[in-house]
Amino acid sequence: MLKRIDPKTIGKNVFSLIGDQWMLITAGTAEACNTMTASWGGLGVIWGAPAATCYIRPQRYTKEFVDREAFFTLSFFGEEYRKALSLCGSRSGRDVDKAAECGFTVKAAECGAPYFEEAELVLVCRKRFAQPMDPALIPEDVKERWYPARDYHTMYIGEIVEAYQK
Repeated sequence: MLKRIDPKTIGKNVFSLIGDQWMLITAGTAEACNTMTASWGGLGVIWGAPAATCYIRPQRYTKEFVDREAFFTLSFFGEEYRKALSLCGSRSGRDVDKAAECGFTVKAAECGAPYFEEAELVLVCRKRFAQPMDPALIPEDVKERWYPARDYHTMYIGEIVEAYQK
């Protein structure tokens, strides 16, 4: 069961948490949400508050939900959920109910944002900033490696307003 915590007490290595373990970015409502796997992002402080950044490509269905809603969540799971996270990163919510396919239980944070009860850590974020990446500012070697289709991410900054941990 998840218990509400102060985000300042998260004692995990954020590089491993995001880059190695991955996370699910989820937005919408508990009744109608979409989620996607991500391994790019960060945790820190901006504008005097704990914050998370995440990045979403324009073709991802989850982007529509994040753009529309005031809140989104980042959920982190144990290794036993690697197959589920792989599914959430490779299938579109336009075609499949990812939560149902993975056996996830959708819950709602106090603000109404959806998250998954099976997660080990959940960060509930109030969207504070969104900006498409400017290709003119991206180094050529990065464009060649990460953007052969020129589908540049949008960066989102969310103020962490709630945090839950097992």
